[in-house]
Amino acid sequence: MGHDHSHAPEVRSADDRRRLVIAIVVIGSGVVLQFTGALLSGSLALLADSAHMLSDLAGLVIALVAVVIAAKPPTPTQTFGRRRVEVLAAMANALMLGTVAIVVAIEAIGRLVRGEEAELGATVMLVTGIVGGLCNLVALLVLSGGRRGSINLRGAYLEVMGDLLGSVAVVAAAVVLMTTGFASADSIASLLIAALIVPRAYALLADVVRVLSESVPRGTDLAAVREHILQLPGVRGVHDVHAWQITPGETLFSAHVVVDDACTMAGDSHVLLDRLDSCLREHFDVVHPTFQIEAAAHEEHEVNAHR
Repeated sequence: MGHDHSHAPEVRSADDRRRLVIAIVVIGSGVVLQFTGALLSGSLALLADSAHMLSDLAGLVIALVAVVIAAKPPTPTQTFGRRRVEVLAAMANALMLGTVAIVVAIEAIGRLVRGEEAELGATVMLVTGIVGGLCNLVALLVLSGGRRGSINLRGAYLEVMGDLLGSVAVVAAAVVLMTTGFASADSIASLLIAALIVPRAYALLADVVRVLSESVPRGTDLAAVREHILQLPGVRGVHDVHAWQITPGETLFSAHVVVDDACTMAGDSHVLLDRLDSCLREHFDVVHPTFQIEAAAHEEHEVNAHR
């Protein structure tokens, strides 16, 4: 017996779209600027940062498309709508981040091993790095408000944060080059950028795997949930307890709840359902709880029942 409630994501989706459009415009401008600066200065670090920024731009576009698709209402064949598209978009972002890190690291190590010291335009590096960093900072502030409610926006936020740190590395390399003439600072900064990217890509991919494998959401204690349910009047037991997410921030829950015979005979199941529903929503932030109410005599027929 399920207690149905609809939770339309239109408001959040509209806000996410607005944030993403602004970030795309800002990051797109930064990509053009940094790539031009990389060509003029010959800096691998700046080229790496522009490539990272380009992956940010692609990730933001993917995220925007995902938000638009995810906002479509449920259908008879897509009963939860298309919210999982956000998770798939986050996975694509994580894989792009990882690819950029690997390519940059290989090229930087190759330059260091070969002892190559390209003629670098330190002033162009410095100016472009600063302006690119400002673009990232603006985009980061725009995206920050929506990152907790959407894995999609969180992926975009992490990408831009990594790129902001990359811009800091570019500026530092330019300063070292201007003051000491140490050209290898460019390759070292490139390795630093790659090192900054990898943990963020891994963390995002881990979240994606957690959702797609339908693991219990982080912060959800099923033992505590079960204890809350057992404290409700008329409840004798609870089993077949499951918690998972369609996308982070949208936790689903289901359970079989065994009640006293007096409760079923009196026709009070709807009252208990209201209490169960309120318990899960208020204490555990579950957006879609579903319960099957069972009489005590039915429990012995639950051949595959489990905790």
